[in-house]
Amino acid sequence: MTADYDVLAIGNAIVDVLATTTDAFLEAEGIQKGSMRLIPAEEAQALYAKMGPGREVSGGSAANSCAGIAALGAKAAFIGRVSNDQLGAVFAHDIRAVGVDFRTPPAVGGPPTGQCLILVSPDGQRTMNTYLGSCQEVDEGDVDEERVRAARVTYIEGYLWDPAAPIRACTKALAVAKAAGRTTAMTLSDVFCVEGHRQDFLALIPRAIDIVFANENEAMALFQTHDVMAAVDGLSKLAPIAVVTRSEKGAIVVNGHGREEVPAQKVARVLDTTGAGDLFAAGFLTGFTRGLPLRQCAIMGTIAAGEVIEHFGARPEADLQARVRSLLG
Repeated sequence: MTADYDVLAIGNAIVDVLATTTDAFLEAEGIQKGSMRLIPAEEAQALYAKMGPGREVSGGSAANSCAGIAALGAKAAFIGRVSNDQLGAVFAHDIRAVGVDFRTPPAVGGPPTGQCLILVSPDGQRTMNTYLGSCQEVDEGDVDEERVRAARVTYIEGYLWDPAAPIRACTKALAVAKAAGRTTAMTLSDVFCVEGHRQDFLALIPRAIDIVFANENEAMALFQTHDVMAAVDGLSKLAPIAVVTRSEKGAIVVNGHGREEVPAQKVARVLDTTGAGDLFAAGFLTGFTRGLPLRQCAIMGTIAAGEVIEHFGARPEADLQARVRSLLG
């Protein structure tokens, strides 16, 4: 079956506001370094006022992955809700400008476009404070069945698993993709997602997901263990392909034929780890849609992730296709 898209993703449409910070600021604000938390509109406004000079860039986990997929020369489409406001216009412009097909109409009235206030520590760790806003309004009516059938892979993010509307959208898209014989993929997104929806994820993955992505902390949280390899084995029993990223230790890919361990790429410096997992998924899925062996898919993931941690922001700035050609051959 031919495909109009390599990957169609559903995710939170968010504009990131990045600013450098100090460990002392995080401690004074009572914010756990390296965490991701959801905050109400009032707290978002107060924190924004206290932050240093910020840089606004379009973000959102699955949207970042789509940007990476497009940068790698593949065809990506994104479904996510913004509001009819300034940040919504910024998000729509940015994702279309990098070559991603984005057609979800903006919400008129209601909450504003989602935003993530990202505080970047001197060691490159990012602490994310997210106000979801209109993200939570994407619903099954936004899922065009023909576009899902036209995508080789349908990819969803665990961040969506809270309000009922995005869950309905994901459930519909996964069902349509499976019925069409397409591949489905999911990222667990964050430890707080796993801890809040562990039973949902344990039921969803074996029923509807072909490729599952998790970092080692998310995988261990899913199985309530401190043993990384036990968590990897657990994931491998849930999905045909399980991918566990391990930061500077690289990644592990498991399928029915065995396990592959891939080292991380050497980078000049780690400036901001925002988006590393998103870009890893972009590289992996791009390789997968090209029919590459899983080890090469994972190497493409490490190349894309390695590029994005060398600069501020969660979307690629260097020529990813050139990097892949030079490092993968």
